Amino acid sequence: METLNIVYLVSAILIFSSIMASTLSARLGLPLLLLFLLVGMLAGEEGILGIEFSQYAIANFVGQAALACILLDGGLRTSFKSFRVGLKPAVVLATWGVFATVLVLGLFVTWLLDVDWRIGLLMAAIVGSTDAAAVFSLLRNGGVKLNDRVQATLELESGANDPFAILLVTGLIALNVDQNSQTLLGFVSLLAQQLGFGMLMGLLFGYLLSKMLPKLHLAVGMYAILIMSAGLAVFAATNLIGGSGFLAVYLAGILVGNNKVRATEHVLRVMDSFAWLSQAVLFVVLGLLVTPSNVLNVWHYSVAIAAFMILIARPIAVFSSIKPFGFKDREIGFISWVGLRGAVPITLAILPVMAGLPDAFLLFDIAFGVVILSLVLQGTTIPFMANLFKVRVPSNAEPDEEMEIWVSEQASITLYEFEVKPGAFAMGRHPLDIYSSISEDEIAIFALIRNEKIVIVDQDTRLKYGDRVWYGLRGNHAAKIARIYNDIKLDRRSVEDFYGDWMISPNVRLGDLPFFDESVSSTPPNTKVTYDKDGSPVNMWQQTVAEFIKANLNTAPVPGDTVQINEEWSLIIKDIDDKGTLRTIGLKHY
Repeated sequence: METLNIVYLVSAILIFSSIMASTLSARLGLPLLLLFLLVGMLAGEEGILGIEFSQYAIANFVGQAALACILLDGGLRTSFKSFRVGLKPAVVLATWGVFATVLVLGLFVTWLLDVDWRIGLLMAAIVGSTDAAAVFSLLRNGGVKLNDRVQATLELESGANDPFAILLVTGLIALNVDQNSQTLLGFVSLLAQQLGFGMLMGLLFGYLLSKMLPKLHLAVGMYAILIMSAGLAVFAATNLIGGSGFLAVYLAGILVGNNKVRATEHVLRVMDSFAWLSQAVLFVVLGLLVTPSNVLNVWHYSVAIAAFMILIARPIAVFSSIKPFGFKDREIGFISWVGLRGAVPITLAILPVMAGLPDAFLLFDIAFGVVILSLVLQGTTIPFMANLFKVRVPSNAEPDEEMEIWVSEQASITLYEFEVKPGAFAMGRHPLDIYSSISEDEIAIFALIRNEKIVIVDQDTRLKYGDRVWYGLRGNHAAKIARIYNDIKLDRRSVEDFYGDWMISPNVRLGDLPFFDESVSSTPPNTKVTYDKDGSPVNMWQQTVAEFIKANLNTAPVPGDTVQINEEWSLIIKDIDDKGTLRTIGLKHY
């Protein structure tokens, strides 16, 4: 009993320490997941507590369960609208992209380590896929708003590439154990089985769960437990029949999360805690498992492999995967850079150890070093790289908080919180008089918070700096109100710097804009010429702004996309609806 209590105590202290360490994450600019790893390493056999932990089977068990929970939560928060711009490139990245990375990196590793090519490819396969835990955590909680195409592609890729990476690793382990055990036909057959069963189980049980939830009446906290247990059941059952449990649980989460009902909101709130707990436990356990001195002994290999992967293998794989989908070079550059490695490579590196391969511990230590370097180098530079590659879009036209309150099984009210910033237009005004175009039946004050206390709103109430107001809104007005509560000069400057000085309708003809009166007779160089049904070239100046953008964009439009008119002028998409219809376009002069 005493031993059991010691285990409880140490485990609780480690998780508690990991969460408390998260307060340093923002100050130090380090990814939170890296701090979890460091806590585990400090508690390990060469750390402060000196805990000897070499149970690879237990670590693999924890890793599989934690990754399933993380992927389920990621699926619940993945909107169908992201499929419009990110599904096809993400699928190619998750298959061909992983294979290309493994092939290019495997050749380099074989030469660098001077090992058999099967070991080189296995090392490359272990670190060949991006990590869902790292990508979801750093992109969704990193304070950087990316354009929808880049964000959707990265998130969908990280959620979908695990099956192919796991298949490559297991196949290459079998190849190293018995060179005659794997054939190309057998590998393709196994891949089809993994993907086929994974998709079938995920879609089937995701659909059934999404239809079952509205019919259940449970205690609030029970919904998330139900979904998590169902997700783990789908994960395990799919694995048992030879499919990809990771793909199945991710797809099931997507179907449940996009079927908005009262239970979904309860699930999302609690699943967020489950996902963070899974990440903390997973990375602490993996930190305990590693021996830091062994990692340091092969640090030069880790640096060389990480550098080659980040600067050569990943860019080649990304460029060959998504260039045909109309991605711009700067978007390709950023997606190449944010190929974050995390728990998945370390978990995959456990498999050769459990299989008893001769070089398994070398591969594990190198993989751990590569993950550390990826989290430090790539994870800490996401904001800088987003600005460098120009894939970041202004984010100050958003509410500070958003909460959906379900008042029945099918009806909900969305509450938005806005804080009065210095220099905001809202200062000195009544909370209901801030925007004249919003009718009274579309807006209602839920609460006004001043100095952490609720203030009763009457006709004489005026907003002050630091006030936080919760509104119940109907219609698409949140962005308008956010701009009123933010610093006027800061908001205007950031918008003008990004979108330009003029906001125009997508339905206006390009030639009707007064800036181009002298240019309507000629087509600027490097402009794509479009043709009508008769095969005759279309005069660009007779096209609407929307027609011109779609003709020259070559991909599904998203906010932040830029189309050059000539050397001095460009069009930048500002607003777009869920169906991809352009709403507001910025006109920028250089």
